[in-house]
Amino acid sequence: MDMNQYLSMFIDESNDHLQSLNESMMGLEANPDDLSIVQVIFRSAHTLKGMAATMGFEDLASLTHQMENVLDLVRNNKLRMQDFIFDTLFKSIDALESMVEDIMGGGDGKADVSAIVTSLQAIVRGEIPNAGGTVAEVSKPVAKASDAPVFLDEFQFSVLEQSMQEGHNVIYVEVTIRKDCQLKAVRAYMVFDLLERSGEVIKSFPSVQDIEQEKFDQSFSLYYITQKGASEIQAMILNLSEIEKVTSVGLDQESLRQLGQDSVAATAEVLTTAPVISSVSDSSAGSSNMSAAREEGGKAAPAKTGGAPSRTIRVDIERLDVLMNLFSELLIDRVRLEQLASEVQNGDLTETVEHMSRVSGDLQNIVMKLRMVPVDTVFNRFPRMVRDLAKSLDKKIDLVVTGAETELDRTVIDEIGDPLVHLLRNAVDHGIESVSDRIAAGKPEMGTINLRAFHSGNHVFIEIEEDGAGIDSQKVLKSAVKKGVITQEQAATMNDEEAHQMLFAAGFSTAEVISDVSGRGVGLDVVKSKISSLGGNVTIYSTLGKGTNFSVQLPLTLSIIAAMLIRLGSEKYAIPLSSIVETGIVKKAQIRTIHGNKMLEFRNKNIPLLSLSRIFSVPDYDESDEEETEIVVVRKGERLVAMAVQDFIGQNEIVIKNLGKYLPDIQGISGATILGDGQVALIIDPNAFIK
Repeated sequence: MDMNQYLSMFIDESNDHLQSLNESMMGLEANPDDLSIVQVIFRSAHTLKGMAATMGFEDLASLTHQMENVLDLVRNNKLRMQDFIFDTLFKSIDALESMVEDIMGGGDGKADVSAIVTSLQAIVRGEIPNAGGTVAEVSKPVAKASDAPVFLDEFQFSVLEQSMQEGHNVIYVEVTIRKDCQLKAVRAYMVFDLLERSGEVIKSFPSVQDIEQEKFDQSFSLYYITQKGASEIQAMILNLSEIEKVTSVGLDQESLRQLGQDSVAATAEVLTTAPVISSVSDSSAGSSNMSAAREEGGKAAPAKTGGAPSRTIRVDIERLDVLMNLFSELLIDRVRLEQLASEVQNGDLTETVEHMSRVSGDLQNIVMKLRMVPVDTVFNRFPRMVRDLAKSLDKKIDLVVTGAETELDRTVIDEIGDPLVHLLRNAVDHGIESVSDRIAAGKPEMGTINLRAFHSGNHVFIEIEEDGAGIDSQKVLKSAVKKGVITQEQAATMNDEEAHQMLFAAGFSTAEVISDVSGRGVGLDVVKSKISSLGGNVTIYSTLGKGTNFSVQLPLTLSIIAAMLIRLGSEKYAIPLSSIVETGIVKKAQIRTIHGNKMLEFRNKNIPLLSLSRIFSVPDYDESDEEETEIVVVRKGERLVAMAVQDFIGQNEIVIKNLGKYLPDIQGISGATILGDGQVALIIDPNAFIK
């Protein structure tokens, strides 16, 4: 069977399970005695093992199986979770992630995980180093297998007899595994896997399920159909490691008939003295059954009948991009039609256009929601990363995540992960002090990093705030001068805010020692360029001794927004509707001048009044000549600002178009849109004015 058609599904589902493993392990580390979390981890690992075995990625399946052995001891209260076990399991998950990444890149998913396997085997043996450096003992009972022979039922006997008549060899195989083998089930799996490549296992004793759960002593036996000879099969199995003895006997018609008579004669006695032997359906699947789902407590689950069909499908993001582009063009034509209908004044045309507008509005909402993804898909990998970094730097850090349900356009989500990784690593390494330094500064030894996301107008803000040492502006400026980023004269004129911006200079670093975490001067400059390419920006707020806040502003979507169209002279502009608090008219007498700035009283507080015509140098309009001026009040967080405009054209759905790489970054403009009459209107960025 061609497995390539299932590869993308395998990769997607493997990544989901790996993410679930990481999250559940973090939860278990916080609550080591919660066995319900262990069950979740076990199920994810088991499903991943089954998928990997089915796809033929044996290294991945084998490592996951050894993780299962450890988890099985934990969930059966035979082993308590300790730091060494947590670290080993986290390393195992990292190795699994690297294998899946290799498969994504076209590789075969192989990796050298011998050190991790050795640690997992040591845990299973009970050799766990504890805090005192001694070895903790773990009791692990060894299951005994019955000495009963392998009896065949009537159906299994007929299968063997028919195969022999068709020219196949029927072989009875008995395999004994060495007593010092720590993972008997894995060795048995390898035997079954080897045999399945050259034939078919008809019956095994103990059953495949019992062998998988190590419910046997050192040996197991089976009946096997193949084209190979008994001696060849014996040699093949002996080539596997940790196999002590193999007995391989070829059967002829006479011995098979005798076996059938013995089986029938012994059946009644076996049924009254031993558990019922599994039928052919339990064991004929061989190696594929070795990866079948293991049920809780060893009991078989009832088969699901009439289950609900899956309610989700995976869609290539490129198809959504094409759909969005087509809809954007449709929206421009819709606005044009609405304009023409209002000019023609035909009742039927107006009614049809209004209906089309309602339908396309609903369609737009659906298309937009298809592209929106919670930032949780990016945030959920950070707790594990911060935990590992804190451990490597010997720091105590609590990562608090809020607003993970905030939604962003899929295109932005795909690009924002790496910049946030850099900012978090920077916060852990540079921001949070060591435990001794925090205690000396009168702070709690546990540092806190807040990762939060929230909507503000037509933007999403992601903030990384820590209660660390803060940024020393003088140290930053000295380092910038030393590295030749700025001159001594430039440094002398810079304030704290400008000094903070030096952190984004290419090649800049304040680290005195280069480590595996930071210090190479690569990171924040990459963050700045990546966020700028997404139409966003990043701002630093820092107080020395109290902490630092990196605030990342991102566009909510890269495609369609609701906006208020305004006119300034002969020019038209669009203001995102989500940023507008209200519109109104103010008299000239209401405008005050405070310290040279125009201010306006708005709801019992003074807010700035900005002249858009002056900021954008509009040649044919100046509101200072008018007795009354229309204003638009916009908000960012708690801050408000009023913008003076000439006329309101009305609300509209607009398609955001990029200004392109030939135009420099224009302060206060986030893009442009094409109106129904073909004119271009610039889109105002209210957040820039409030800053």
